[in-house]
Amino acid sequence: MKASSSSKVLTPRQCATVLKALGDETRLRILESLLTGEKCVTDLVRELTCSQPHASHHLRILRDSGLVEGHRDGKQVCYRVSPTIQRALTNRQGQVLDFGCCELRFPETALLSIRRAG
Repeated sequence: MKASSSSKVLTPRQCATVLKALGDETRLRILESLLTGEKCVTDLVRELTCSQPHASHHLRILRDSGLVEGHRDGKQVCYRVSPTIQRALTNRQGQVLDFGCCELRFPETALLSIRRAG
């Protein structure tokens, strides 16, 4: 997810992609969980009490939208919030994700670790 070069506002297509990715409770829970730190798929499966294919499906959608990024760690794939999203949260004191087209607020408890890191 990259904002247009002229401003921080997403294009209508980019905004629709992000909103579609965030339009599912499981994906919101995954994103909120990753705000506290990087996690492998097995950790997310345990936390969300869902199957591995289910979690991987939602992680793919989040990755394709640019909200998270993954990397292989041995046999496991671990995910973290993308640097663009981390910067957006840090720039807003960890309060809000501002996509230009809309804003998304997370519960205070999920954002405490970001404030400590920033």
